[in-house]
Amino acid sequence: MNIIESVRPEYFRFEEDFVEDNIRCIPMIVRYKLDACGIKLKLREWSHLRPNERETLATLPCVHEPEIERYRHYLEGLVWNRTGQAVTPLAPIVDAPWEYGKEVPEIVRTRLNERDLEISFLQWNGLRELQRFSLIKLSASEHEHQNFGKALQEFDLV
Repeated sequence: MNIIESVRPEYFRFEEDFVEDNIRCIPMIVRYKLDACGIKLKLREWSHLRPNERETLATLPCVHEPEIERYRHYLEGLVWNRTGQAVTPLAPIVDAPWEYGKEVPEIVRTRLNERDLEISFLQWNGLRELQRFSLIKLSASEHEHQNFGKALQEFDLV
């Protein structure tokens, strides 16, 4: 398969500890692309990938439908080659809460309230889509709440 030229990946500072360690956890940019292409990648599957393959998954474009399709096929082949198993499909994301023009999602407001904080609609929509996506994912995951505060600082929200 001929993969088109990739770009430098975007990692957040709050991800530094695991990105520098051969990208041992799935970074937000990859999680965003997984949602876009409808694949649930398990950490066990991720751990079977080589560091350069992890980096490729972070850098490959996955925005427009042809890119999303190439990304999906590349990932399916990669997981199959490394684990001998098919990937797990995700239900399609409809009306994604991280899209521009949406209200601050309840789950994010809840995490903010726990810290006696709030952000406005304008602040929320002033964030890049990957930042909004990250705050939602960090809000939803119990073990990532420590990074929620770091992300708020990194995104200049506190």
